[in-house]
Amino acid sequence: MADRTLQTAPADDTPRPVPYRGGGFAPRRMPLVTGLFFALLFGLWALGSARGWIGALTLPPPGDVLGALARLIETGDLWRHLSASLMRLGLGWALGAALGVAVGLMVGLFSLARATGLPLVTALFPIPKIALLPLFIIWFGIGEPSKVATIAFGVFFPTVINTAGGVAGVPRSLISMGQSFGLSSWRIATRIVLPGALPAILTGFRVSASIGIILLVAAEMIGAEYGLGALVLNAGNLMRLDLLIAGVVVLSALGLVVAFLLGLVEKRLLRWR
Repeated sequence: MADRTLQTAPADDTPRPVPYRGGGFAPRRMPLVTGLFFALLFGLWALGSARGWIGALTLPPPGDVLGALARLIETGDLWRHLSASLMRLGLGWALGAALGVAVGLMVGLFSLARATGLPLVTALFPIPKIALLPLFIIWFGIGEPSKVATIAFGVFFPTVINTAGGVAGVPRSLISMGQSFGLSSWRIATRIVLPGALPAILTGFRVSASIGIILLVAAEMIGAEYGLGALVLNAGNLMRLDLLIAGVVVLSALGLVVAFLLGLVEKRLLRWR
């Protein structure tokens, strides 16, 4: 009976479309989901404060935090603190990132630099950078140079490691091809190595920017009159939790803005990817 069914079953030779399943986990923008997620977190915070599940001494209600943030804007204190922090973060990050890219390229390209620089970077990278702030104060004084140097020092190491790793990831066949065509070392470095290492360098920029913000707050908590770190520290000393959380919100917003700007730079520089 089974053999008869197999013999009489019509052959289906009609070609059927096969859905494309090779998306490769391509990222998709989902701003609505992001907005709903943060709205849910904000709603749970407000509900917990209104019902008494969250004490005011643990986490002030969102209305109080928004009120403190509004007063900071009205009095102009927010801009005074924010401008001081932006100046320190910009100088420190730019200095540390520029030196990190230069040293990372040298470590990745030259054996002598790799033999001397890579062990030094590996040995110094795990040191908590904020522990060296007293040393920087002795060297550069209590003013701005010590804070900028702390941020630059913390930004330097992840940039070096990511840049050297990016250079190591460039296919050697491309470099060999450039050498076979008689390109100079400078043109090989700028036309082949640097574009190939650029994704890793930009990833290092993202990591180093977050480290820079962390070190910025720590440095401003020591001997700074203005800055978001000084704002948070003074609010904590006065038990003004609403002002403290408002400062943390501004720091989070600063991190989001920096990540957004770096994302724009990535889109522009990595259009070929």
